Amino acid sequence: MASERQGHRSISSCILLVTVVLLLSAPGSSSSCYKRIFAFGDSIIDTGNFVYSTGSAPNALKEFPYGMTFFHHPTGRVCDGRVLLDFYAQALGLPLVQPSLPEQRWGQCTFGANFAVFAATALPPEYFQRRGLSIPGSANLGMQMGWFKEVVQRIAPEPGARRLLGESLIILGEIGGNDYNFWLLNNNKTRETAYQFIPDVVNRIISIAQELIDLGAKTIMIPGNFPIGCVPKYLNDHQTGNRADYDQFGCLRWYNDFSMRHNTALFNEVNRLRARHPWVKLIYADYFGAAMEIFKNPHRFGIGDPLVACCGGGGRYHVGTCDKHSAIMGSPANCANWDGIHMTEKAYNVIADGVLHGPYATPPLLHSC
Repeated sequence: MASERQGHRSISSCILLVTVVLLLSAPGSSSSCYKRIFAFGDSIIDTGNFVYSTGSAPNALKEFPYGMTFFHHPTGRVCDGRVLLDFYAQALGLPLVQPSLPEQRWGQCTFGANFAVFAATALPPEYFQRRGLSIPGSANLGMQMGWFKEVVQRIAPEPGARRLLGESLIILGEIGGNDYNFWLLNNNKTRETAYQFIPDVVNRIISIAQELIDLGAKTIMIPGNFPIGCVPKYLNDHQTGNRADYDQFGCLRWYNDFSMRHNTALFNEVNRLRARHPWVKLIYADYFGAAMEIFKNPHRFGIGDPLVACCGGGGRYHVGTCDKHSAIMGSPANCANWDGIHMTEKAYNVIADGVLHGPYATPPLLHSC
């Protein structure tokens, strides 16, 4: 009798073990998707690299109200709380991705690393200098790729690097937005000239994606640009008295059309890259479409006026410096924009949901497991 009970327990244990294994290997299970995340980009997903690079120098990002919503203290994120990368990591069952620079030379990057830096561009500064525009010596995409290679070579020398990258999710952006911002927000520059940058920005992103594939990456997410015509800073600096310049949501038509032109070019190149590498999962993330859901129906998400910055100054769009002296327009939970350029945790959560579950990613991130 005892042996029979023992046998039943053994069978039950086996069934339980098989059930757990099946659950972990089921499509969409976060436990089986990726072992780590490596990310590139700018302030949209910077989790502390820029603040670390400033050393002991004072900076508004090191002070309240940054980080007030989720972390309850500044973290180096240009937001009141979590950014897109944080929501992706949490949905995939991974720890929040740490900034790379503090541990560039010795960190083991067990769960990946984030190379994104505030104000980063896809193209190097020399590209713009040749066109009469001086931009900050930011960590452009090429520099971030160099840091990435150093880390991978250190933690997984060949042939281990290919296996490491093969089981990782690579997030390549959002990047390229600043290449346009530095030009379009400069009142001395002709906005139509920015059209000339689109092929070069897109080609730079795709060339880095190709390089990552050559190194062994098997899953890469490439996001498009946001609807910049709905960004308070653009609305404030380029407001006009002509109603035809605005769409039905109060956004500037020309600038949103410009973002869509970039996104169309990027989407087409991602598709071409897919055709060349059918064994690689290339995910296009439609940040434009996901963000527009907020501007089309803000009350659905508990947001008041999505065109107004939460932390800033005065005027119709409340645009100004966001620091410890700034006024906060109500709760960030009811705002879409944080500081005139960057979005709130609430808005990033909405966008991330559309990328993780669809329909604003091709394929949705969680469905790509």
